[in-house]
Amino acid sequence: MTRTGTSVRRLLAATLAALATAAAGLVATATPAAAATTPGIDVSHYQGAINWTSVRNAGIQFAFIKATEGTSYKDPRFNTNYVAAYNAGVIRGAYHFARPNISSGAVQANYLASNGGAWSADSRTLPAALDLEANPYAGGYCYGKTTSGMRAWVQDFLNTYRSRTGRYAVIYTTTSWWNQCTGNWTAPWANHPLWIARWSSTVGTLPAGAPFWSFWQYTDRGSVAGISGGVDRNYWNGDRSRLIALANNT
Repeated sequence: MTRTGTSVRRLLAATLAALATAAAGLVATATPAAAATTPGIDVSHYQGAINWTSVRNAGIQFAFIKATEGTSYKDPRFNTNYVAAYNAGVIRGAYHFARPNISSGAVQANYLASNGGAWSADSRTLPAALDLEANPYAGGYCYGKTTSGMRAWVQDFLNTYRSRTGRYAVIYTTTSWWNQCTGNWTAPWANHPLWIARWSSTVGTLPAGAPFWSFWQYTDRGSVAGISGGVDRNYWNGDRSRLIALANNT
């Protein structure tokens, strides 16, 4: 993802065989080479104007779109991208770039939910994603928080987002960041879909306790018709029908 002008990026994730968690609408399958996957992208205003009809015609079936960051920033292209993706038949979800050192998790979850990250059962809206990665600003890799402090912040965000929307947020992260900054915390993976970042041909090792990945960001240099320049490419770990099931919480 291109989160900020100086944003650091991420890595990772592995595989498992068929397993579904109805409460969260998660799907587990084998690796992309061995099982059905669904192609997607994630974007922000750094991609400029996007022709979403061309994107959909190129085979892209879902997109995570940057909505918010911290407590006051809303991506200037979010509203346009979010509506245009939906109209083109792309299953879309919002994402929030976390800034754990500037407010509580609850404040940022409410900001996301009030600025595009809400949810509706319309077959094209995914639960929003919480983007947790290395701090691109001053304040240290883990935003100056202890592992227990980071766990508390993340849980505050997740609880508040679920209270506002009725959905479990997707968690975007890298294995290295998660294990270091949360101290190998395993609890969220019981309900929250894992969106793992690892720019490679294989998913690799998952964050501590994660039984499988739901989304995998495998490159930041993808090429897609309708988008000028490079774009992050992703897989959903299943077919389109299972992605719609996640969207609809069924």
